[in-house]
Amino acid sequence: MTEGTTTAAAEGGDTLTRLEQEGEIAADYLEGLLDIADLDGDIDMDVEADRAAVSIVSDSAGRDLSKLVGRDGEVLEALQELTRLAVLRETGDRSRLMLDIAGFRAKKREELAVLGAQAASDVKVSGEPLKLAPMTPFERKVVHDAVAAAGLRSESEGEEPQRFVVVLPA
Repeated sequence: MTEGTTTAAAEGGDTLTRLEQEGEIAADYLEGLLDIADLDGDIDMDVEADRAAVSIVSDSAGRDLSKLVGRDGEVLEALQELTRLAVLRETGDRSRLMLDIAGFRAKKREELAVLGAQAASDVKVSGEPLKLAPMTPFERKVVHDAVAAAGLRSESEGEEPQRFVVVLPA
């Protein structure tokens, strides 16, 4: 191995270690939250696309985790921000951690990938730009990725919370 390769491998290992640490801190924070809320849930940690990914899942038929998701994921978004702040407090570094509860984000990601692919298909046929409904940053990212995978490009326009994706013809 050359020195550059060794350095890159060490940096990759450092990044993985840092992201795993973020996941551990987030898991501890969320376990405390589940205890306070008297909810049952297991916490899974992973590293996906250079982000710590933490999921709360439940096998029990007891109290439903959907309370932690809220309407259209609003509570989930708030909990993700609080969890990121807990990581920031412990590490001093801003986190890009992604939180999923009861598979809400995973399901949403699948739906949005289909929406992005369909929008790209429609734009290829019409040749006209297509504006989609306002979305959260997470939702826009998934749509942008799906549009890019379909061979087109897209842009975000507008101001939060009314920011939306525009799919552009080739």
